[in-house]
Amino acid sequence: MCLAVPGRVLEIGERDGTRMATVDFGGVQKEVCLEYLPDLRVGEYAIVHVGFALQRLDEESARKTLDLFAELGMLQEEFGDPWEQAARLGDEEGPFGEDGPAATTTRKEVRP
Repeated sequence: MCLAVPGRVLEIGERDGTRMATVDFGGVQKEVCLEYLPDLRVGEYAIVHVGFALQRLDEESARKTLDLFAELGMLQEEFGDPWEQAARLGDEEGPFGEDGPAATTTRKEVRP
């Protein structure tokens, strides 16, 4: 599942001509595009979906939402380690099987 998660802006800068921010999501920090919210400032909160800040949010609402997501385990699901998640679900070999990502690719049988 891909959530729209509230986060607090820690730093703002520019990368390749695009306004970007480091955003904290309850302890997890990610780089986020601010093009949809060009006037967002350090210390403010925004709802972020797939790497884009989409809507400004007040601190109280953001904290309540983050607390609820954490309580439900949704932050770990959204930001956690995929290997750890797979192991927790009973797949001790990780999300790609025992051979890693290459095992998921189609292999052609070569006949002499």
